[in-house]
Amino acid sequence: MVLHAREFFMEHLKLPFAEAAVVGNTYYAVPVPGTPLRLRIDFARTIRADEYDGLRLTTIHQDRGELDAVALRFEDHKTFDHRDAARGRSPRDSGYGTIHEFRDRPDWVPWEGAHTNGLRDAIEQYASAWFPGAWKMPASCHAASRNPQRIPSPPEARSGSRTR
Repeated sequence: MVLHAREFFMEHLKLPFAEAAVVGNTYYAVPVPGTPLRLRIDFARTIRADEYDGLRLTTIHQDRGELDAVALRFEDHKTFDHRDAARGRSPRDSGYGTIHEFRDRPDWVPWEGAHTNGLRDAIEQYASAWFPGAWKMPASCHAASRNPQRIPSPPEARSGSRTR
């Protein structure tokens, strides 16, 4: 697991599906339990060996096979813009918006520093189309929305009282 896929999908992207597993470099989920539809997410390969430029999302029916697939490019979702800018790379340069798998460096995390908000939003949109209602907000987001921080209001003046 040189791509550290388990950490990428489960901890970094924090995909919300309860019935999910990472096998090798592939994420598998049953977004809506009890239905025949499955979600598979792979790293999308480029024409170069061990180089990836995004994620490939696939909807699979357990009896009919692949129903739909879409590629989400890292470049399109600004995943590595900060990393590449710090390295002086522009979109015209080779390797921009890609990650590389180095089998002889198992401690190296190729996606480190990735900004995944854009990818996560795109995955949420895809899941909403194929698996309505399956995308759940993490518990921490629910807690925050239930207990919003409020700025206290000034006390109201009682009727009949005079303010100075």
